[in-house]
Amino acid sequence: MHKLRIKKGDKVQVIAGQDKGKKGSVLAVNPTAMKIKIEGVKVMTHYDKKDGLLKKEGFIDYSNVKLVEKVVAKAAKEKKATVKKTAAKSK
Repeated sequence: MHKLRIKKGDKVQVIAGQDKGKKGSVLAVNPTAMKIKIEGVKVMTHYDKKDGLLKKEGFIDYSNVKLVEKVVAKAAKEKKATVKKTAAKSK
C-alpha cells in the first residue's frame, strides 16, 4: 500500500479524465481506496428527499491528479516560530 502525499486542503490539478486541466483544493481523502474529492471536479447530481436535487463532487483516483501547492500545517509553523523565539532569548 502506498502512502498518500496529498492531504485535505492541498491544491491539485487533474491530469487525466474528463475534467483534465481543472484545479481545485482537496475536500476529502479516502486513503484505503486511494481516491480524493476535489472542489469543482467530477460534479454529480444527487437527489435527496429533504433537499431535492443537489450538486456534489465525486471521488476521483489519486493517480489522476498532481500536486500544485502543498498546505503547511499551522502547528508546524507555530513550532518553528517558538524555536526561533527561544533561541533569540537564550543569546
